[in-house]
Amino acid sequence: MPETQPYTPPAGHHFLTPLYDVGVRLSTREKLWRTALVDLIAPRDSDLLLDIGAGTGSLATLLARKNPATRYLGVDPDASAIAIARRKACAAHIFAEFVQAHFSAEAAATWPAPSVATLCLVLHQVPLSEKLRLLEEIHMVLQPAGRLYIADYSEQRSWLMRKLFRATIQKLDGYTDTQPNADGVLTPLMLQAGFTDICELAQFNTITGSISILSGTKRSASDEIGNSGSK
Repeated sequence: MPETQPYTPPAGHHFLTPLYDVGVRLSTREKLWRTALVDLIAPRDSDLLLDIGAGTGSLATLLARKNPATRYLGVDPDASAIAIARRKACAAHIFAEFVQAHFSAEAAATWPAPSVATLCLVLHQVPLSEKLRLLEEIHMVLQPAGRLYIADYSEQRSWLMRKLFRATIQKLDGYTDTQPNADGVLTPLMLQAGFTDICELAQFNTITGSISILSGTKRSASDEIGNSGSK
C-alpha cells in the first residue's frame, strides 16, 4: 500500500528533487561535511548502518568507498529520490539497499537492528513533535551501544549564520519547522529520546547557515542492568 503520510521532499518541493544533488553540493559544502561524517562514523566490517531520510543516496556511495563491507540500508518516503539513489548505487557498482517508506520503529520491526543510524538534513524539515518521534524510534531500533549521527542545520550561533539561514533554508522549508533547529533544540531532544554521550563533533559554516554533526549513543545492555540495579 503506498504511503500517504505528508512529508517534505528533499529539496522542499517535488519538482525540485532532480536538482537536489546539485543544490546541496553548491549550497552546503556537501563534500566537506559528508566526508567528515563518514570519517567520524569510521564504519566497521560488522556495522549495519541505517540511513533515515536517505534521499538520493549520497551517503551510501561515500560509505562504500570508506568500507565496502559495511552493510547499508537507506529509507526515504520519496519515490523519486529513492529511484535516483538506486541508479547512483548501480552506476557506482556498490551494494546498498533502499526502501521507500516513512521510518518508524514498527515499520523497521522486520529489519536487522542497526549498529549505526544517520539522519542527514532531515530534522530541520519536520515539526517539533516529529523530530522527537524520529529520535525516540531510532533509539528503539538501535542495537545496545548503537550510535546515532546527525548532520543537519543546528544552532545558528552567529548573526551572519542566522541571516543566511533565514534567507535561504527558512524561505524554502518554512519558519515553523526550521526555527527550533536554529535555536539549538537538537541536543535537548536527543537527551529526551534517551541518548547519552551527546556531543557536537563538528560545525561547518555555509552560505545557507551552519551545519553541525552531532552524535549520541544508546546505552549498552550492561549499562541498563547497572542502572536498574541501582534504583
